[in-house]
Amino acid sequence: MSYQRVLLKLSGEALGSADTGHGIDPDAVNRVARQLAKVARIGVEVAVVVGGGNILRGAEFSRIGAGRASADHMGMLGTVINSLALSEALEQAGVESRVLTAIEISALAEPFVRRRALGHLERGRVLLLGGGTGNPFFTTDTAAALRAIELGCEVVLKATKVDGVYSSDPQLDPDAERYDELTYMDVLQRELKVMDGTAISLCKENRIPVVVFDLFQEGNIERVVKGEAIGTTIRAEAPGVKT
Repeated sequence: MSYQRVLLKLSGEALGSADTGHGIDPDAVNRVARQLAKVARIGVEVAVVVGGGNILRGAEFSRIGAGRASADHMGMLGTVINSLALSEALEQAGVESRVLTAIEISALAEPFVRRRALGHLERGRVLLLGGGTGNPFFTTDTAAALRAIELGCEVVLKATKVDGVYSSDPQLDPDAERYDELTYMDVLQRELKVMDGTAISLCKENRIPVVVFDLFQEGNIERVVKGEAIGTTIRAEAPGVKT
């Protein structure tokens, strides 16, 4: 194995309708759970931070009149719903999981306590980390970077619907270039839409690599943790940016 403990960052849309990315699609949830179950069974310790954009995006909701703090808290609840759905699918697949949240919802999930989370990982349980950082104005990308640092993860796996990082949106620009490797500074200076700047800066300061890959190619999570060269790797020094 290239990695023994990983943090997987999923967008909420990964669990939503194939057409719109909205709502929760049981087939999409089960597809992700199957991939996670395979990785857990080969001994990799996995923590997952999932967004809530399939249910509600706080920043967008605030534009129609809601206070930003309240809107962000609503978005946090969406991430908890997604975490519970994915946890249930993992249990159905025969893999133990635990939902831990940054906002206390004791009837549904455990509060995030670092030592408790580490204990679950060491027992082979997949962690679903809901509620973002527990604070408004911070994205789930930042939550993913923060939790990866706290839990001693070796890498952040950023699952997307494309096969890596491009110079521009490949769905809109047929001439967009795909990168095999980038540095953190490349991402920040070129303003590449990978993760928000706070998340990238946290990974840079703590030297945690980020691998951006296509979630929708079956088996890609396992390929990444085994060290196969797929997607785009972002780290402190790259031997050369390849396109």
